Amino acid sequence: MMAKRKDSSSSKEKSPEQAGSAYAVLARKYRPGTFEELIGQQAMVRTLTNAFALGRIAQAYMLTGVRGVGKTTTARILARALNYEIDGVDGPSIDMKEMGLHCEAIMESRHVDVLEMDAASHTGIDDIRELIESARYKPISARMKVYIIDEVHMLSKAAFNGLLKTLEEPPDHVRFIFATTEIRKVPVTVLSRCQRFDLRRVDVEMLRDHFAKIAGLEKKKVDDDALTLIARAAEGSVRDGLSILDQAIAHASDTIAGSDVRAMLGLADRTRVFELLETLFNGNAKEALESLRALYEEGAEPVQILSDLAESVHVVTRIAAAGKDAGDPTLSEAERSHAETLAERLDMGLLTRAWQVLLKGLEEANSAPRPLAAAEMVLVRLAYMAELPTPSDLARIAAGDAGQGMSNSAPSGNVSAPQSTPTARASGSAQAQRVVAGEVDTAPGTAMSAQARIDLQSFADVISLVEDKREPMLGHALENAVRLIRFAPRNIEISLLESAPRTLPNELMTKLKTWTGEQWIVAVSDGKGGATVAEERKVRERQEAESKAREIEELKDHPAVKELFEYFPGAKIHDVRKLDSTDGDNDQ
Repeated sequence: MMAKRKDSSSSKEKSPEQAGSAYAVLARKYRPGTFEELIGQQAMVRTLTNAFALGRIAQAYMLTGVRGVGKTTTARILARALNYEIDGVDGPSIDMKEMGLHCEAIMESRHVDVLEMDAASHTGIDDIRELIESARYKPISARMKVYIIDEVHMLSKAAFNGLLKTLEEPPDHVRFIFATTEIRKVPVTVLSRCQRFDLRRVDVEMLRDHFAKIAGLEKKKVDDDALTLIARAAEGSVRDGLSILDQAIAHASDTIAGSDVRAMLGLADRTRVFELLETLFNGNAKEALESLRALYEEGAEPVQILSDLAESVHVVTRIAAAGKDAGDPTLSEAERSHAETLAERLDMGLLTRAWQVLLKGLEEANSAPRPLAAAEMVLVRLAYMAELPTPSDLARIAAGDAGQGMSNSAPSGNVSAPQSTPTARASGSAQAQRVVAGEVDTAPGTAMSAQARIDLQSFADVISLVEDKREPMLGHALENAVRLIRFAPRNIEISLLESAPRTLPNELMTKLKTWTGEQWIVAVSDGKGGATVAEERKVRERQEAESKAREIEELKDHPAVKELFEYFPGAKIHDVRKLDSTDGDNDQ
């Protein structure tokens, strides 16, 4: 006798008051009941659909993923599919458009043949021994006995070992479904006996659409900005996002706006975060601190502001590196405009340094007794960092005016130089990816040793000096693996081929200082540069050979040479050289 069935979708649209039940949070009220309702897990759904259609149903499944992506829900849907039973369908089926005989009890976790066990509270071998013992008996009413073990990684080693034999060869009427957030803690012997599915984080756009649908079912107005903020805050977790939406509905009396969600979660307006970032990169520490204080007084948490700044730097860096299409699709038009403008202006080196400063600052703010003070110090650090020269600045300054405007400093960023805006830095020529430099003399007139008399006026002079000093490996690398971009006394800018030793710039700088008594700056740039010395030599040799071949061909038309070939038909001309006036007539 079949139980009365009811449509799953219609039952979900009833409010708790209409159903006469206690209030249910949105995460439980709108828990998916079929694979079609499960969002963001298309790969798993497609695999299971094909497996059920072919009758290739595994004896055990391992579901893994972060919190709130649907592991337990998937396990219940899978148990429902294994025991699906209605008129005309009496076998495992993914197509569950109607509620079957066992469906409601399974989804509500009260079916006698679908046993859910929390491994966090049942960790020992005795619990597993009891499970194995009960697995021998056939199901009471359903087609299969299904054991769902949540957080399975918390089972003890003895419990895992006790489960292995039954897991590998279970009775035909038994199926196991495991769920875990710590897949690395599950023994490989267990994993090898299961069909594994990795449930992915749900992307922001899909979460936003899902939350909008649920808000409609709840007859609540939620604007797009609020939905986007909730989806971002969920970090890929459907359950976390629904919990935030539940809280937002209680927080706002009528329409839920983005400002309501920001106030509730302590978030900063993202457009103002981009404006704050621009202020920092302009080196305006005072205005940046005022903006931080204003955001804090409006309810934004200092740590969250730093996190938003780091996320904004990441967005700008992606656009700068991979183009406008690489930006965050959930950005508003104003946010996207800010991000693209910053990406065009800012040097990649400055962006990566800002990212490192913010990551370090987040650690400090999280552990600081006063997070606001820690956040202020991070902003001050960022503002003053924006005024420091980038590697490309150092290369250009060194090439244009050796030592001018610099203090005795290693290339760690403590180099004084004429102040320039990020815009000016970004508009330069080829950007130096790395600068290898030592200490630079502050006074151009500093006395040098006797070795300073060595005068190197070209890159060829440098190579000749290397050869004179009997450094064959260094000389070979300079000739074959280096392209010269710019040469000035005591300043060399080069581009390295893949075959060049990574230590070449440092080695060359050190040896030049030793040999000449002067400090040299060697900058490695991403510019193309000219041909290598070896390539230029080959070009010259080829040109000389072609010129000689042309002279030989022209010489063959000379009457005297033609007469000579008549007497010696097999003769060949191998070389041509001009005779000095002392050797006789040049025309002969």
